[in-house]
Amino acid sequence: MAAYENFTTKVHQKFGIDLRLYKEAQMKRRLTSLRNKRGFHDFTSYYDAMILDASLSTEFIDRITINVSEFYRNPQRWDVLRDKVIPKLAKEKSNLRIWSAACSTGEEPYSLAILFREHFSHLTPTIIATDIDDNALARAKQGVYLEQALKNIPKSKKSKYFTYNNNQYRVENELKKFITFDKHNLLKDDYPKNIDLIVCRNVLIYFTDEAKQNIYNGFSHSLVSDGILFVGSTEQIFHSHTYNLELFDTFFYQKDE
Repeated sequence: MAAYENFTTKVHQKFGIDLRLYKEAQMKRRLTSLRNKRGFHDFTSYYDAMILDASLSTEFIDRITINVSEFYRNPQRWDVLRDKVIPKLAKEKSNLRIWSAACSTGEEPYSLAILFREHFSHLTPTIIATDIDDNALARAKQGVYLEQALKNIPKSKKSKYFTYNNNQYRVENELKKFITFDKHNLLKDDYPKNIDLIVCRNVLIYFTDEAKQNIYNGFSHSLVSDGILFVGSTEQIFHSHTYNLELFDTFFYQKDE
C-alpha cells in the first residue's frame, strides 16, 4: 500500500494528475495490470521507467483516462438534445458556447458539430473540446476513425461529413471549423466561463465522491443561468440542487439561478 501511495504522490508532482481523486480499487487494479504487462513488479521501478521512457508515460496517461468513445453514443439522449435542449438554449441567442469536457478522441464534439449542421444551420456554435490526454487530443484533431465508431451515423451522413479511404473515415474540414481542442484537467484547471451547454459523459463514474462534488460545482459555475449539463447514462446526479442544478430531462440538468 505504501508503495502505491508513494507512486500516486510522484505522479501528482510530475504529471499534475491526482490519482487519489479516482476510485482507488478500480485505478489500482488497472495500473497494476498495466505495470505487470510491461514487466515491472513494483510501482517504484515502474515509475522510474516511465520517467526515462516517454512511451511508457504516454501509455500510462492513456490508461487512466479511459479513452472509449463513439459518435452519438446512446442515440436516444441525442434525440433529446436535438428536440428539447438546443431549441430551449437557442430561444434568445444564435451563438451557443458548448464545452465537450473530457472529449477523448473527438467523437463527441464532432457529433455536436454534425447535429448543428443538420438541424440548426441558422445557429453558430462555439465548441470547446478538452481532455487531459495529449495523445487523445492529437487523434481528435486528426479526425480519423474506424467504422465501429460511426455505427450510429446513417450512411447518408457518413458520405456527407466524412471521406472514406483505406478503411478509415476522415472528418470533413467544415466540421472542424466549429471546434477548438485544448488540454484540460478537470481536477485542477480553471473551467471556461459563460457556457450554454456542457457535455461530460461516462467520465465521472471513475472519480471519488469528493472529486465529483468539486467537478459538479465547477460545472455549475461554468454554466450561464439556465445552461444545461449533459451527463452519461450511469451518472445520475443525486441532490443536484446542491450545485444549483435541477433535472431538465433524463441525464440533463439545468442551472437554476
